[in-house]
Amino acid sequence: MSKSDEEAELRRKQEEALEVKSLRQIISTYLNYRKAADEGVKRYERSFRRLEPSHKALLSHLPLKYRSLRRCIAKNSYFIYEMLKAFQPPIDLSKDLDIGEQDSQNTSETENSSWGSASGCDEAISGDEGSGQDKKPGLYFRSTTESHHVVEGVTKADKAGSNSVSSSPDWLDPSFQLHVPLADVDKVQFVIRNIVRDWAAEGQQERDQCYKPILEELKLQFPNRSKRSPPACLVPGAGLGRLALEISRLGFASQGNEFSYYMMICSSFILNQTERANEWTIYPWIHSNCNSLSDSDQLRPVSIPDIHPASAGITEGFSMCGGDFVEVYSDPSQLGSPMYNLKNHFGAWDAVVTCFFLDTASNVVEYIEVISKILKEGAVWINLGPLLYHFADVCSQDDAGDTVMSIELSLEDVKKAALHYGFQLEKEQTIQTTYATNPRSMMHADLVQNGNVTHTIATVLVEIYIKINYHQIYFFSDELSFCSYIVNKEIVLVLGWQQRSYPYPAYLE
Repeated sequence: MSKSDEEAELRRKQEEALEVKSLRQIISTYLNYRKAADEGVKRYERSFRRLEPSHKALLSHLPLKYRSLRRCIAKNSYFIYEMLKAFQPPIDLSKDLDIGEQDSQNTSETENSSWGSASGCDEAISGDEGSGQDKKPGLYFRSTTESHHVVEGVTKADKAGSNSVSSSPDWLDPSFQLHVPLADVDKVQFVIRNIVRDWAAEGQQERDQCYKPILEELKLQFPNRSKRSPPACLVPGAGLGRLALEISRLGFASQGNEFSYYMMICSSFILNQTERANEWTIYPWIHSNCNSLSDSDQLRPVSIPDIHPASAGITEGFSMCGGDFVEVYSDPSQLGSPMYNLKNHFGAWDAVVTCFFLDTASNVVEYIEVISKILKEGAVWINLGPLLYHFADVCSQDDAGDTVMSIELSLEDVKKAALHYGFQLEKEQTIQTTYATNPRSMMHADLVQNGNVTHTIATVLVEIYIKINYHQIYFFSDELSFCSYIVNKEIVLVLGWQQRSYPYPAYLE
């Protein structure tokens, strides 16, 4: 083996080890949920013990509430453990983690640090639109070590009880777990809130606010969808997969793309492993005592999923593809033709839908460029979401020792970037929505027409309808900042950009 081959092999092994460590950290974080949540309850109890006797007497019900919180935490923990038992990792988690000091210092800064680009993401196992009873959506994890991995069913028994017939995989053994900060469990709590948003009846209002306008526009733009040859729709930033599934139910060959292993593990379980509607019970609102109308509201159970995914009438071709959006969809297979260039659009997709995704980019222009390349003629892009740039406050360093890049553009600059790729604004509309918000919380942000906000800062989002050649594309972004992802938001819905290539835009010559 030559020296260059040896170096390449060493890099490959380091990348594999980095991915193993990253995934084991995420699994360890999930498993650490109960301990971290219990620490929160202990803090409440310590504060209660410091009260003077008369105040304790007035609040004598609180110790009982704390016991109830522990029971809810235990039930959430059971759901998480069953979810992890059903997970089939795309890589061997027993591999050596000794990847060197240079690599290991960066492992905790990214969730899926070494997911590679991949072709073949368009393959899927799916249900027929008409039946869909016995088939399940394909779920793919893209990694550097395997071309694809399909997560399929694991039989479970009596989830209401304390035992399951499925045995625990070796990598759930405590000896495999890595130390993770208790603060990382916030990510698990975020996933639990997102389960409500995507897969509970309680989240229907948010889905109607965010997903319904997108679904209605897709129906308008593709009125004559063919079951034999359904239009292909890509959903980057698919999260827990509900929007991608709803698009599939409309008659599209839908593929969700998600970078976060936290989300992918959970969406895999819900899409592929659940056996009936309302099969599981979780307690999503127990992690904060703030803005509760009552203890019973805070402790209320939520049943999931509200529908059985495999019986939902999905269209053949539905899948979930794990990996970085830019890396996966810059693959030549996504461009539809090796002769692709700016003047000839031969992309692979009839539609791209991005919901609360655009601001996850460290370079939003790169996202726009990739989207413009992967669309066919006559394709549609629908985008809804803020410009609350995810890397804006990140102070960590990348592999080269530089601060992580974050290009934070105003809405005006995002529009200019879109214009550079040939898009022209046509129409806009305002809607109102929330994101992963407790519907019974006392805190709700009100955004009136003149921009005044009560209680907390809200955000304005913009949806832009875009056309590339004859592609109709939608795009949403944000005009105002907001304090957290769980406050109400006002969304401006903009319809209409148009990209032309005949005649070829002069500014691209």
